[in-house]
Amino acid sequence: MNTLLMSDKKENKNQEKEENQFFDEKQKQKFENFVNPIDADKIAENPGLLPYAHTVGGAIIVPTEKGIMKSKALAAMEQQTEMQLDQIKEQINLLAKQANEIQSRTQISLEIYNADMGFEPLVNHTYFLYERPKTGEKVLSMIAPDQWGRSSKLTFMAEVLLLADRTWKVIRDNKESEEENENNIDI
Repeated sequence: MNTLLMSDKKENKNQEKEENQFFDEKQKQKFENFVNPIDADKIAENPGLLPYAHTVGGAIIVPTEKGIMKSKALAAMEQQTEMQLDQIKEQINLLAKQANEIQSRTQISLEIYNADMGFEPLVNHTYFLYERPKTGEKVLSMIAPDQWGRSSKLTFMAEVLLLADRTWKVIRDNKESEEENENNIDI
């Protein structure tokens, strides 16, 4: 019996081989004649490397709109840059203003040190700069314009303060005092 079963098995295997060979040839013909309906450009060789899901059960990957992201980023960058540039402009303006103040203090200091003065000025004290009308010579005085009375033959130029760095700061000049006199009404 054993031999019978063995021979039956051999026959079945042979028959299967013949059928498989036929099936393989048939299959080969189908594959050779097969035309893929999907465009070859749309088929991925390595679908696992795609940046989106390639199967029904794949993870949902929602693509972002790059244009919107970029425009938002650019708008934020431009706003931040503009704000920083405005701060730098303000700092530049402040530095320019300080430089002008130092330059004007230097100019008035040169005028005062070239002026005629009969005393040694003290730091943090207020003095008055005058000009002699005939000669144009500058004179530094401790007497204010309103303390002279009518006998003064000097033209008031500026009220000045001696700073610790030995430069002079103009507190009030002739233009400001003329405006004050125009605003005063004699009754």
